[in-house]
Amino acid sequence: MDLSPLNAVTSVDGRYASKTASLRPFCSEYGLIRYRVLVEVRWFQALAGQAEMPEFPALSDEANRFLDDIIENFGERDARRVKDIEATTNHDVKAVEYYLGERLAESEELAGLTNWLHFACTSEDINNLSYALLVKDAVAQALAPAFSEINEKLDALAREHADLPMLSRTHGQTASPTTLGKEMANVAERLRRQSQQIIAQPALGKINGAVGNFNAHISANADMDWPQFARSFVESLGLQFNPYTTQIEPHDWMAELFNALTRYHTVMLDLCRDTWAYISLGYFKQKTIAGEVGSSTMPHKVNPIDFENAEGNLGIANALLAHLAEKLPISRWQRDLTDSTVQRTIGTAFGHALIAYASLLKGLGKLEANAERLAEDLDQAWEVLAEPIQTVMRRYGVENPYEQLKALTRGKAITRDTLQDFIRQLDIPDTARDELLALTPATYIGNAAEMARKSGQ
Repeated sequence: MDLSPLNAVTSVDGRYASKTASLRPFCSEYGLIRYRVLVEVRWFQALAGQAEMPEFPALSDEANRFLDDIIENFGERDARRVKDIEATTNHDVKAVEYYLGERLAESEELAGLTNWLHFACTSEDINNLSYALLVKDAVAQALAPAFSEINEKLDALAREHADLPMLSRTHGQTASPTTLGKEMANVAERLRRQSQQIIAQPALGKINGAVGNFNAHISANADMDWPQFARSFVESLGLQFNPYTTQIEPHDWMAELFNALTRYHTVMLDLCRDTWAYISLGYFKQKTIAGEVGSSTMPHKVNPIDFENAEGNLGIANALLAHLAEKLPISRWQRDLTDSTVQRTIGTAFGHALIAYASLLKGLGKLEANAERLAEDLDQAWEVLAEPIQTVMRRYGVENPYEQLKALTRGKAITRDTLQDFIRQLDIPDTARDELLALTPATYIGNAAEMARKSGQ
């Protein structure tokens, strides 16, 4: 079979292939090979013309353009050639070196310089930098745009429904009212904070040899300031240099990133479940789409499937991200190979995340607030005004205010008349009494509307 979304083994490249396509330039086998080629070529160029190593002369502009072209025009045909070589070498990084040797042979100036390819490098010098670039670019170009889109949608919902009162529920019981917009603003701000941490996470890299001590580098040329040279090279790639490593860069920064992404997803899970529940309560209607079926047997149903799909995929993404964060910083002695196979699931984790983001955005786009249902719930919950009444009573020195309201309301059906009769007999100033008499569950919303209108500002 030729690989297609129909016969792919995983849903990331199968059923949901269209939602994860933006990851392919980064997290695919092709993407990893392309990053390895980039690192190898840039290291080769960095070594050329160093005064301490006259054996490797400076490259001409034409040679540098040739090398730049290898990177810029690297395509699937080139990646297949690398894989063909790997079939013989059984070593993926060495295959990249041999591929570049073939390419350098095409240039008269470069053909005799192949010994400088992969100079003093261990495979992990190339791999750690390649993965750092892969993850950094995937986050910036595939995940971060979705972060922005989700927050823009939530901010819009917050402002649109800033003044729409809604009954709160704490412990599943009626509680002080809020507004629908304020609840959207709460989540928007939580997601914004976590996404900012994800985007700000520095990606670290190293290029210091087989056990992190520049052993081979110094044996080749002890006059070079290899630590500084390595730092400058890593930073030229847009990464942060890590001077203390074994054979591998210890992946702590990846763990930090994946933990931050897990926290982002946890907030999103909270949103999915709450929205699902609000739909169940009737607070939200869902726009119907012609041709869609909610149930194979119950024609009336419009199920909250987008939030359910998002919840499921967030769970899978977090399971993988949690394992990556826990496993990658652990390596026996100076290196074991367990990180290599585990890192290949980064794209899978990111893929399930993107599927979840797309489903969430689709679901949010279908929501329509049901103002009548919200008002109905509020009108059945006059007991929530026990809080402001007893608070005003406290201000004016009425004895046992909490206990009086507890006796009046706890476990009882409370009506407007019940509360207003109670308010009228209170020994408090007339202005305070009038304000309490004018209060309704729908107007007892504090500064919720103001907060919601500020969402995203």
